[in-house]
Amino acid sequence: MNLQRSLGRSDISVSAVGLGCWQFSEARGLSGSYWPPLPQETVNAIVAVSLSGGINWFDTAEVYGGGRSESALAKALLAAGKRNGDVVIATKWWPALRTAGNIAATIGERLQRLEPFAIDLYQVHQPFAVASTAAQMEAMADLIAVRQIGAAGVSNFSLGKMRAAHAALAARGIPLVSNQVSYSLLDRRIERSGVLQAAKDLGITIIAYSPLAQGVLTGKFHADPNLIRSRPGPRKWLPRFRRRGLEKSRAVIAALQKIGRAHGATPAQVALSWLLCAHGDTVVAIPGATTVAQAAENAAALDLELSAAECRRLEELSKST
Repeated sequence: MNLQRSLGRSDISVSAVGLGCWQFSEARGLSGSYWPPLPQETVNAIVAVSLSGGINWFDTAEVYGGGRSESALAKALLAAGKRNGDVVIATKWWPALRTAGNIAATIGERLQRLEPFAIDLYQVHQPFAVASTAAQMEAMADLIAVRQIGAAGVSNFSLGKMRAAHAALAARGIPLVSNQVSYSLLDRRIERSGVLQAAKDLGITIIAYSPLAQGVLTGKFHADPNLIRSRPGPRKWLPRFRRRGLEKSRAVIAALQKIGRAHGATPAQVALSWLLCAHGDTVVAIPGATTVAQAAENAAALDLELSAAECRRLEELSKST
């Protein structure tokens, strides 16, 4: 398994597992309410253990605590002794109720939040916008032209919108390097929608967020169904966390545990490894972490390689979830 992968048709090289930084939101805003507030010292430790485990890139966003995640990430990287150019930084612009002109108008704040680190990948966070996809990609291309960002990506884009974004950038001679979407053993919608195959055809990297289905694939909620009640935010009301949902995925968890025992690995590591081996270099994953132990566990998935038979077993079991 290739542990370093290019982001699309760019010269940006990332580890097959990155660190998602949604949880660094300081519990601010609607998105931040999913997670407990983390002290900066904890953020520093999570980032440090991720780096030591071989992770070289970090994904954050403007909407994660209104920029607080970006600032916390920059502080943690500085605390780890990193300088601009040592790591790859991805962040996202929030398009709701904004025109495409807002992309250039707010890039200064994004850079200030992340200072001194440059933005290697800038993404449109979601497809619902007053501005057209073409206009947004024109604005992204302009930022690339003046070297305020390194590359452009999208997030949560459907097949049609991803193709439209790719075409708009291609007209400027620029590749669309990524589409960040929910993808895991328990969420395989991009396979059915055609997004995954189109990404392969166009040379676009799929950045899999929620690769552990927000913790379900660790198996801890199957072991203790009441555990979710102590977690902040709306996760506890999602169908996959309810008893019926947990029963539906129990066979997948059992397989993850069995395969994990054979490799001396955890179910979470096996679930991440499946994502990385199932589609060649097309898919990279960005699990989050709220503890140092979780960060170390995620990074160690880089050292796990499943057999073709193990990948097929998990693929078949998860089709019915």
